[in-house]
Amino acid sequence: MTRRPPAVVAVLGAGSWGTTFAKILADAGEPHGTSIRLWARRENIADEINTRHTNSRYLSETVLPSSITCSTDVAAVLEGAEVVVIAVPAQSLRSQLSDWKPLISPDAVVVSLMKGLEVGTDDRMSQVLAQELGLPEGRIAVVSGPNLAMEIARCEPTASVVACPDADVATWIAAACTTTYFRPYTNTDVVGVEIGGIVKNVIALAVGICEGKQMGDNTKASVITRGLTETTRLAVALGGEPETLSGLAGMGDLIATCSSSLSRNHTAGRLLGQGLTLDEVTAHMNQTAEGIKSAQAVADLARQLGVYMPITDSVVAVLQGNLSVHDLGPRLLARELKSEG
Repeated sequence: MTRRPPAVVAVLGAGSWGTTFAKILADAGEPHGTSIRLWARRENIADEINTRHTNSRYLSETVLPSSITCSTDVAAVLEGAEVVVIAVPAQSLRSQLSDWKPLISPDAVVVSLMKGLEVGTDDRMSQVLAQELGLPEGRIAVVSGPNLAMEIARCEPTASVVACPDADVATWIAAACTTTYFRPYTNTDVVGVEIGGIVKNVIALAVGICEGKQMGDNTKASVITRGLTETTRLAVALGGEPETLSGLAGMGDLIATCSSSLSRNHTAGRLLGQGLTLDEVTAHMNQTAEGIKSAQAVADLARQLGVYMPITDSVVAVLQGNLSVHDLGPRLLARELKSEG
């Protein structure tokens, strides 16, 4: 099925990734005259984007395309939008959807940029969207991969994944965000793609803690590799495909998030490893490190399914104050010997 490019795309959330994805959509939609509307909570951010075409709080002096307009009026942003992209903190999503539901077009495709499990329900973001908006699975897509916002905003080449149970919808959304610097692949395994983006945040906290404790590359590589094993176990238990986790939304995202100083979760872990308290880390950062919020939900879900996730359990113990960062490394290596497979 061939579909024309969307005429209007709404992006809800003007943080670093939401704004960057709006830039991707604007660059991709320029030949088609696509209008990109961005919703921001803060009036000063909306004013800056509209007048200076920058969002300096999150993207420094990166110049945004003039086809992006920004407003704090969510009804105006959503009016007539064929695609609605959502990039808000995972734990605040459900509470906002009740207000947004009557404003979203009945035929719109909703795209999630969010990487988190909801605390209390252990639901993935696509599940929250389906429940609260009453949408069929084929109208909800997920974008995930090694997508550090600042690098993409600078037009540094990257690949990503657009996942949707409806392959035609995935292809349509992928076409709407394909640029010279952003190359999306398509996938129908929403579970695998989402779990890859969720658990990598928790593993990145562990790697950051190791770095903050000045442990070496051998340690970090070991945690990343075994972290991918944990992620794959959980995804498969939920019905995901193991191949997904060896691709961009699994291994690719994990490597980027665990290796880069641009990663919020890696940064939060490093600060914890340097001795800061969780409250001090939160005060130090101006963006949400989703792994801090989602770690307990990931551990709870794994426990319900009987999935063994020792790195995740150790990170949760650190976040709850039940394990010192000094004891994290030795704890990870003190488990019973077994085959790697």
